[in-house]
Amino acid sequence: MTGDTPREVIASLRRYLEEVRETGVEGLPLAAPAPSVSVVEASSAPAASGEARETLDDIRREMGGCHRCALGAGRTNLVFGVGNPAARLMIIGEAPGRDEDFRGEPFVGEAGQLLTKIIEAMGFAREDVYICNVLKCRPPHNRDPASAEIEACSSFMLRQVMAVAPEAILALGTFAAQAILSTKEPISRLRGRFHDYHGIPLMPTFHPAFLLRNPERKRDVWDDVRQVMGLLGKEAPGKGDRR
Repeated sequence: MTGDTPREVIASLRRYLEEVRETGVEGLPLAAPAPSVSVVEASSAPAASGEARETLDDIRREMGGCHRCALGAGRTNLVFGVGNPAARLMIIGEAPGRDEDFRGEPFVGEAGQLLTKIIEAMGFAREDVYICNVLKCRPPHNRDPASAEIEACSSFMLRQVMAVAPEAILALGTFAAQAILSTKEPISRLRGRFHDYHGIPLMPTFHPAFLLRNPERKRDVWDDVRQVMGLLGKEAPGKGDRR
């Protein structure tokens, strides 16, 4: 446009803008200003969330002598969780039973012994993984958890997941899987495939207590945990190092 008068330049620009508008474009982007030194420094700094991520100890301290639901009044011990705080695999059950309530540790009864065998078959030691329940207190007579109890406790379970940041989660039993995934679908339909839980692959499977009553379903659980093993780069027993 060299040599054009200002009026001619303005007219040319107007025609150009009208042509652009006809193509459906509502406006033209403005050139972004050069970033200041503070913006550049902020973009290269570590994420604040990584520096401030709460720990399992932080969560346990906040729970204190929890009485956020009626279960707190009848417990012997609050059963928070146990294991490696930086575990690659996290295992979540439904709620403590009698043995767990007495000892304050999840999965220590007969079902817990079977769970330990499953963990070892996956190529881990029990202390390598992190184990907890959706509920931290035992429901009376081991009844099914009530919705109010799940609502009061599940946020702490989610925070445990965020603190551990595992590569995979194994959810044990109908109520654990349904509570975590906010679904009413039965465990028979949930198991056998991964579900996304806040970006973490989660595999529902049958509870060890169910397997004690229905040993013929152990094959199904083995099929489920083998998928988890594959995700974590573990080999089945007899095919190399189990750890």
